[in-house]
Amino acid sequence: MRIYKILPRAEWKLAQTAGRFDGSAVDRQDGYIHFSTAAQAPETARRHFAGQADLVVLEIEAEDLGEALRWEPSRGGDLFPHLYGPLAATDVLRVHDAPLDPDGVPVTPR
Repeated sequence: MRIYKILPRAEWKLAQTAGRFDGSAVDRQDGYIHFSTAAQAPETARRHFAGQADLVVLEIEAEDLGEALRWEPSRGGDLFPHLYGPLAATDVLRVHDAPLDPDGVPVTPR
């Protein structure tokens, strides 16, 4: 199963240089990196990233993250993927641009 991480392009560029992504400020505060499934990503984009330009969406194979990835209840009781540890840049399969739609919501992969 593929999972997705929405983040500013500048944060991804820093992660590429470092070879790993240690999470955004909210990830570090919560103690894990927040991900979404393809079905969850549009609502995540709407709630947390509306109006933010120059975002990317990282696409990762969940199974590649091993035991550090846990599925935990969040919004509405849905299980969301949370990574307890850094994300290696080499685990990212694709990087998608996330342009804003007419309502200012980043467009996520389908």
